[in-house]
Amino acid sequence: MPPRASRGRLADAGLFTAGAVLGSVLLLTLASPFSSSSSPSSGVGSGEVDRLGGGRTFYDDPGVAYTIDRPIVGWDEKRAEWLRAHPELAGGGGERVLMVSGSQPEPCGSPAGDSLLTRLLKNKLDYCRLNGVQLLYNTALLRPSMDRYWAKIPVVRAAMVAHPEAEWVWWVDSDAVLTDMDFRLPLSRYRDHNFVAHGWPHLVYESRSWTSLNAGVFLIRNCQWSLDFMDAWAAMGPDSPEYQHWGAVLTSTFKDKVFNESDDQSALVYMLLQSGSPWRDKVYLESDYYFEGYWLEIAGRLGNITERYEAMERGAAPLRRRHAEAEHASYAAARDAALAGAGLAESGVSGWRRPFVTHFTGCQPCSGHRNEHYTGKSCDEGIRRALSFADDQVLRAYGFRHAGPLSDAVSPLPFDHPTQTA
Repeated sequence: MPPRASRGRLADAGLFTAGAVLGSVLLLTLASPFSSSSSPSSGVGSGEVDRLGGGRTFYDDPGVAYTIDRPIVGWDEKRAEWLRAHPELAGGGGERVLMVSGSQPEPCGSPAGDSLLTRLLKNKLDYCRLNGVQLLYNTALLRPSMDRYWAKIPVVRAAMVAHPEAEWVWWVDSDAVLTDMDFRLPLSRYRDHNFVAHGWPHLVYESRSWTSLNAGVFLIRNCQWSLDFMDAWAAMGPDSPEYQHWGAVLTSTFKDKVFNESDDQSALVYMLLQSGSPWRDKVYLESDYYFEGYWLEIAGRLGNITERYEAMERGAAPLRRRHAEAEHASYAAARDAALAGAGLAESGVSGWRRPFVTHFTGCQPCSGHRNEHYTGKSCDEGIRRALSFADDQVLRAYGFRHAGPLSDAVSPLPFDHPTQTA
C-alpha cells in the first residue's frame, strides 16, 4: 500500500511530536564498595556491597557514556563481556526485547490529552505484560538540543547502554496503539538485519519519497552497528552545526517534502539512498504486515475485523473456553492456527488479521494541534475505537468487554461468548 501523504509531519514540525519523545529515567546510584557508606542504618552489609555487579565491566569505564555526543567503540565486545558476567540476565537463549516509548513532561494542552496518554500507556503495558516484553516509558527530554521528533534517538541510545541484556530495542511512538495482543515480533525474520521499519523499498529507492517509510516505530539491534547508525542519523539533526544545511539538502532531494527542515524520517531515507551506503544492507523495510499502520486505513475496519474473529470462534469451541490470563500465549497460538485454517491470516489492507500497530500520526492527542487534513472527530474517535478494540482483547480474560466501540463503560461477557449474546 503506498504511503500516506505528509502524514502530519508538516504540522508537527514546530511541535513536540506525540512519540518522538522524551524520557525521564530514574537512575539509582549505588555507593562505591570502597566507601564507608555501608553503615548499619543502610541495611546493606559490606559483604553484600562487595558482591554488587561482580567483576569490572564497561560500567566502570568513565569513557563509556549514555549521551549521544560521546561515541562508544568496541560495544559488541563490551556487551558480550557483560553478558558472560551475568548469565542469569542473558535471556536464556531467547532474544530479549525492550520497548521504549514516552511522552512530554508537562501536562497536555488538549483537555482530553492526559487521559488519552494514560490509556495509550496502558495499552503498551498490557501488550508487554502479555508477551514478555519489558517497557521503558520516559517523560523528560534527555538532550534539550534534540527535541521534537529527534528526541527519541538519545533515549534509545541511553536504553541500549542501560540494558545490555536486551538484544533489541523497540521504539514505539506514544500515539501508536498495539491493536493485536496476540501477535509477536517475528524476530527470526530479521536475523540478518539490525534495523526494522515499516516501509516500501521501491518507494525508497525508485520514487525517492520521504514518506516511503515511517520512523515512528522501529526495531533496532543492540550492537555497535546500531550505535554508529544512530550517530550518523543524529549528525543530521538539530545538534549538528550543519542542521540548516541538511534541511536544504533533504528538501532538494525529496520533491514531495514541503518543509525546509531536517527531520528524522527524511534523514533516515537519505541515509539509505546514498551510493555505497554502509547502512542499507542491514535495514529491513517491513511491508508484509502492519509493523506500523496508518490509522486512516485501519480505524474504520476494526468493527468488521471483530466480527470475523467472532465468526471464526463460533466454529472453534476450544477458543471460547475461559482461561487464565497467564495462558494467553497458548490461546494466541491457537487463534493464529485457526486464522490460517479459515483463510484470515493475511494482514494489511486486504487482510482480516488484526492490525499489529495502528499509528495515529498527525493526530497529536496531547497537544491537540493535529494535522489540518484531519478533523478532531476523526482523530479522537479513531483513537478511542482502536484503544477499545485492543482493550477488549485484554478484558476478555477478566470476563468483560466495552459496551460499544466508543464507550468507556464495560459489560460482563456471557458464558461461551461469542456463541451466546448478552
